[in-house]
Amino acid sequence: MKNPSFQFPEPDHFTAGTVGDPGERTFFLQGRSDGAVTTFKCEKEHVRALGESLERVLGQLPFAPIDPLPEDLELLVPIEPEWVVGSMGLAFDEERDRIVIILEELEGEASDEDDDAETAQARLSLTRAQAAAFINRSHQLLEAGRPPCILCQRPLDSRGHTCPATNGHTPRHN
Repeated sequence: MKNPSFQFPEPDHFTAGTVGDPGERTFFLQGRSDGAVTTFKCEKEHVRALGESLERVLGQLPFAPIDPLPEDLELLVPIEPEWVVGSMGLAFDEERDRIVIILEELEGEASDEDDDAETAQARLSLTRAQAAAFINRSHQLLEAGRPPCILCQRPLDSRGHTCPATNGHTPRHN
């Protein structure tokens, strides 16, 4: 059975969020339209890349006033992902002045029962304000991760860190 595809022509909520402790967080993208909340599991790098890409796109667009940014960007419950994000794309709908995000399901996630099943997609058409708010949210999420070791820049975990800069002999705690 094929996983469902989704269209969000005018979502009233779009965000990223995490569940779990730093170093063990699971990342999600989430949209809401007409009261229906849809969640997609993703990787930290998806959130980073999407935030950076939206920042580039907004910087290249001709100036237009931006509405006030959405303030509440927490994940909405229930947090039950429809499918796992594999690839993403961006487009600009000039006629509607919207940035379109295309999420594609990770290949191999669809049921094996139907080999001819197309990969599920989600298309979200964001306002400039929603895109700008997502950029801020992505920075917050990425900065909330594990702090880096001052010697090797690898992430520290709660138990410390065996730093390669010390030939692995001395556990490092920053």
